[in-house]
Amino acid sequence: MRIHRIAQEKVNGLQPEADLTQLEALFTRYRNKSGSLIPLLQGTQHMFGYIPSKAFEMIAEETNIPVADIFGVATFYAQFRLHPVGKNVIKVCHGTACHVQNANSITDAIKGELSVKDGGTTEDGFFTLESVACLGCCSLAPVMMIGENTYGKLTGKASVKVIRELRKENSSNNQ
Repeated sequence: MRIHRIAQEKVNGLQPEADLTQLEALFTRYRNKSGSLIPLLQGTQHMFGYIPSKAFEMIAEETNIPVADIFGVATFYAQFRLHPVGKNVIKVCHGTACHVQNANSITDAIKGELSVKDGGTTEDGFFTLESVACLGCCSLAPVMMIGENTYGKLTGKASVKVIRELRKENSSNNQ
């Protein structure tokens, strides 16, 4: 089974403005070092949660690599995001072990609970749903990760329960 990367829709066609002056420290760290493109992209995404479109221009200027080439690298690797994501990214594994243990039922249950498509973000920006090729937790199949937390031996119902608990925790923390 192949996992296809799903393009996220832009909210109102615009990206939020990001303070790109933060990139200067990253540029200083990697200035004049060969092979710095991937670390620059990773660092940018770590700062903003995605790679803002204006950051491509700044990275191109800093590295003397054409924007088109940088964009090509960023779109080749699934780790890079070109649009903002939710506060909590839900990654549902669809690798072989999870696939045969019915990972599709988990994804379908979450899509129904959150009213989002695969690759989409909830209206409140709290969750983003992503199908991924492998999370490396085959003995726990089927598996999902939310942030750094791994949840295994799931059913669709159990995955929805986890999501509801996270939402409940968030609402009680914000009161």
